[in-house]
This record gives sequence, C-alpha cells and structure tokens, in this order.
Amino acid sequence: MRIKVYYLVLCLIFWNISAFSQEQKMSGSEINAFKQSVNAVSKKIKTLSTDFVQYKHMDFLSKDIETSGKMYFKEPGLLSWQYKKPYNYAIIFKNGKILINDEGKKSSVDIGNSKVFAKLNKLIVGSVSGDMFDDNEFVISYFKTKDNNVTKFIPKDKTLKKYIKQIELTFSKEDATVTQVKLLESAEDYTRIVLKNKTVNGKIEDSIFNN
Repeated sequence: MRIKVYYLVLCLIFWNISAFSQEQKMSGSEINAFKQSVNAVSKKIKTLSTDFVQYKHMDFLSKDIETSGKMYFKEPGLLSWQYKKPYNYAIIFKNGKILINDEGKKSSVDIGNSKVFAKLNKLIVGSVSGDMFDDNEFVISYFKTKDNNVTKFIPKDKTLKKYIKQIELTFSKEDATVTQVKLLESAEDYTRIVLKNKTVNGKIEDSIFNN
C-alpha cells in the first residue's frame, strides 16, 4: 500500500511539472503586455553580440548537425553570422546585399533583385532584434511557459512559405530578448539557433561587417 502511495505522489509531481512546463496560450491582455515590453526593448537595442549554437535537424539523420559561432547586429540592419566550429563560414547582411565568405571563397547576392531574399533579410534581422510583430506578413500566435514567452509566425507570402513554414521565437521573461530562433523548413526538418552570452549596446566595429 505504501509503495502505491509513493507511486501516486510521484505521478502527481511529474504530471504537475510537465503541465507547468508546457506551452499555454496567452490571453489578449498578456499578448498586449508582452508585445509592448518586447517593442520597448527592441527600440533600445542599437548593437547586439552573442554566441550561438545552431542545430540542424534533418529527418533522415539520426543526429542533429551542430555548428557554433558568433553573431553581431548593428543598427540600421547590419547583421553578421560568423560560424567558427566545425568550419569558418561567414554570412553578412549589409547594404541590400548578402556577403558570403566560405573559408576565404567570397561571393555576394543582391537582395534587391529578389523579393524573397528581401523578405528573408527582414525576417532574419527581425528574429534577432525581436521586431517581427507584423500581422500583414505573418499569422502570429502567442504562448507562455514558466520561464519564457514563445511566438510562432506563419508566413502569409506563398513564395516565402516554400522555404520557411514557420518561425518560432523564444523570449526570456527576464529581459524580453530573444534566446532561441527555430525555423521550420518542413514538418520534419528544422534549424534551431540558441543565443547565449549576449551583450547589448556594446561597441561593435564596422569592420565586423566587411567580407
């Protein structure tokens, strides 16, 4: 009998932990308060540097592909992703172009020539800064957990939707900044980027955004 009681107590504890950690939909008032806090913080962000770890999940692989590096953001829209492990690879968004440096092999893409690239650029910059609450571009839903707020964006543009089915941003409740970006390319495949060791409004040299 005593064993059954212990078992019941353990089941209740784990059920409560699981239920509390699951996502719950925000109420209308919670959504408004959340958006106001994120918008207020994003307006103050002039520069942002952070370490990141990227996990590429593909359905046919038994293990996620892991890469890591450093990300730099500087107003008005300069963005640099510098992959350091397991290879050196840089992607820079600058002056309407995407600059790529693949182990010293350099190339560029003119964003202005492609509507999709322009939307992707806006999406990626918005993902980092948290400035993405555009009901004209996305169907947006809002959720909360114990420690975080989660927003899910489904692109309305059919062409963009071919590349990205959904974007999920995780915001820390502590400082209303983005801690994780998840891009779902399909029902099975996605890219998850975890941001950590963030520095807000620190000095970032312009040379960081040179290819």
